[in-house]
Amino acid sequence: MTEGSAASASTRRGERPEGVLDNPAWSALVGPQSSIALRRGRAARYPVEVSVFAALDDDPDGAAWDDAARLPGSDAMVLVAAPPPPPGWEIRLGVPAVQMVAVDLDVAPDPEAVPLGVGDIDDMLDLVARTRPGPFLARTIELGSYIGVRRDGVLVAMAGERFRPPGWTEISAVCTDESVRGSGLASRLVRAVAAGIGERGDGVILHVASTNTNAIRLYRTLGFVERRPIDFALVSAPKPAPHGALGPPSAR
Repeated sequence: MTEGSAASASTRRGERPEGVLDNPAWSALVGPQSSIALRRGRAARYPVEVSVFAALDDDPDGAAWDDAARLPGSDAMVLVAAPPPPPGWEIRLGVPAVQMVAVDLDVAPDPEAVPLGVGDIDDMLDLVARTRPGPFLARTIELGSYIGVRRDGVLVAMAGERFRPPGWTEISAVCTDESVRGSGLASRLVRAVAAGIGERGDGVILHVASTNTNAIRLYRTLGFVERRPIDFALVSAPKPAPHGALGPPSAR
């Protein structure tokens, strides 16, 4: 695919479903990424070693929340686009964010970027620790393709793929070391990751914290537009009652 055709592929919003983006993690976990998903009824998540993210179905009720409570790692997982939880759940951190869609993104491979694989994980985790782009674990790389740039052997920038709702792929883990900030590396890697996504025929999305106005401004200049606000919440499920404990008087 040529550079121009890849760019146009990222803008054909009318040719792919947008409704799946309202609940992107769920759409990915029950769709293109179902082979890696851990699912219980109306709740699903990525394996604990891969990602902290989980989701409920599109119209969750108490039963869906009960399903979520039975997922592995439910003591600390990040729910995407979920309504306020029922009593007993603890919201440990809420992150209001905005979902952005590429509508006029000029995509192109980057001559300096190299694929990142299992052998690069230690360097990737080190870069993430220095730059804090968001949750990234030792097996997050299994969610998609990642590329990076090294200078004098040191990984100084990277970007990759995370959620894959039907017809779409999310760009994630965009980060640059302080030593190279302002040099345009982040923009170059976003365009390069998007070029690979376009080769598959997917549209390009990303999520950014609402408070990160500098990043939002950058993505607008690259050709992204805000589609909708979307909340991320670090939650803990209710702790099970000790074995043999009595319930409240009304339940006795």
